[in-house]
Amino acid sequence: MGRLSWFLLSILSLQVLYPNINMFFNQQPVMALPLYTDSRWIVNEGGQRVKLACVNWVTHLEVLVAEGLSKKPVDLISEQILDLGFNCVRLTWPLFLATNDTLASMTVRQSFGNLGLIESIAGLQANNPSIIDLTLINAYKAVVSSLADNNVMVILDNHISKPGWCCSSFDGNGFFGDQYFNPDLWLKGLTRMATMFKANKNVVGMSLRNELRGPKQNVNDWYRYMQKGAEAVHSANPDVLVILSGLSYDKDLSFLLTRPVNLTFTGKLVFELHWYGFSDGEAWKTGNPNQVCGQVVNNTMRRGGFLLDQGFPIFVSEFGVDQRGTNVNDNRYVNCFLGWAAELDLDWALWTLAGSYYLREGVVGLEEVYGVLNWNWCETRNSSFLQRISALQYPFQGPGLAETSRHQIIFHPATGLCVLRKSLFEPLKLGPCTESESWSYTPQNILTLKGTYFCLQADGLGQPAKLGITCTQPNARWEAVSDSKMHLSSKLNNGSTVCLDVDSATNIVVTNTCKCLSRDNMCDPGSQWFKLVGSTRQRVSGVGMKSSLRIRSILNVLGKNLLGSFGSLL
Repeated sequence: MGRLSWFLLSILSLQVLYPNINMFFNQQPVMALPLYTDSRWIVNEGGQRVKLACVNWVTHLEVLVAEGLSKKPVDLISEQILDLGFNCVRLTWPLFLATNDTLASMTVRQSFGNLGLIESIAGLQANNPSIIDLTLINAYKAVVSSLADNNVMVILDNHISKPGWCCSSFDGNGFFGDQYFNPDLWLKGLTRMATMFKANKNVVGMSLRNELRGPKQNVNDWYRYMQKGAEAVHSANPDVLVILSGLSYDKDLSFLLTRPVNLTFTGKLVFELHWYGFSDGEAWKTGNPNQVCGQVVNNTMRRGGFLLDQGFPIFVSEFGVDQRGTNVNDNRYVNCFLGWAAELDLDWALWTLAGSYYLREGVVGLEEVYGVLNWNWCETRNSSFLQRISALQYPFQGPGLAETSRHQIIFHPATGLCVLRKSLFEPLKLGPCTESESWSYTPQNILTLKGTYFCLQADGLGQPAKLGITCTQPNARWEAVSDSKMHLSSKLNNGSTVCLDVDSATNIVVTNTCKCLSRDNMCDPGSQWFKLVGSTRQRVSGVGMKSSLRIRSILNVLGKNLLGSFGSLL
């Protein structure tokens, strides 16, 4: 059997095993590049939404080599990124890699040797012998090519100027005119990188600068130089998205509310924001989570989220948590973040892929507790966290995705699952959002199953929520209460107030006394936080996270074989 015949037979077999496989073909981005913007959405050449679900891959530290190559072959890392459900990588780079020819022409072996990283050299020799004697800039290109071979999009992120860990307000890399941040050199570096990767079609965007900050930051210079940088990149490579960051560690774009950027091109501009738990100090741990969530979301919308209404995509290019699960501040923050990101169906990039670093801040082999992978890069650090974000790896709505009429799904951020109905005789349970029911939320605060007479009802304290056809009573009305707007509250027939909740042992949706609504900073409302998310996607039965990852992996292998088949025919 020829390779092309094998490919076609394999596709037919997948169609039998997974009748809804078309949703995965819709998410294969490489075939429809380059990308554009359509109002607040990122779209492909055909005008269909492409959601950026990225992971950050660090390449800006002193070694100037993508992290992890001493632990695993680059192609296996690229494959694993796709298998974990990410469709793109935000690949960091320091300015001096593009502007200092002496540095860029140093070999990988020399760079590690100069830093005394003998053990890493041995690991690179074993895992990536084809890379170890490349120049640093060619090693960077090799990583981009490996990602392309695995159908992973790339956003080139100028993270810093002088190689090293980021960031500090006084590290000399923060703002135009700082010790290591010469604006003219920066424009030169952006132009070089845009030109260098013009032929790499999987390079779909360039982030002009990470986390502008420090005492010199000011709005006038932001406009002066960021507009120049945007024009330089677009002139060198008109295909890539041009991504602009804000001030104050990329938390503030509020100045754009009254003064838009002035550029010669359209259809390519994206703005980025960062949001971590520590962005607000220890507020999540010391304050009431509902109140903190409401305050921080309002601030984020005021300082940048408003750009969605102005017709620009928002790319949350950094968010993340301590994946050991022991950081109370992070645990509370991420429930709020995931609810917000789901509701707005944002593009995003998780910090970070790396389970450990060659050398960070003077420490050899430093473990990264925010990393998706563990220290040796062999296993995932926290599979339940990946489950939680898996629902956000697919778009809920956008151009070209009107598979069905607009409806709501009920998303539970603490688990990453949605409310499902198995039958009229079984209680509602949490399950994969791809299998979620279609709900309609009326102006009277009634949640009805779309296309039916059934509505969601509270039946009693500690009892499963149920479906019924008497939808005019108080127990069929659900109001988003608390500052977070994520408690769905109803009244029982006896007049007592309850909130939608989840039985952690069974994942059955129940109603309990509302908790942590205000003041109390010692309790965690996560089990009672739900978010109504607008969607136009069709329900897909029987495809959970494990199945979707399996399909992605198979499609990746088939894609490589398809390329080989065409190659053999030419």
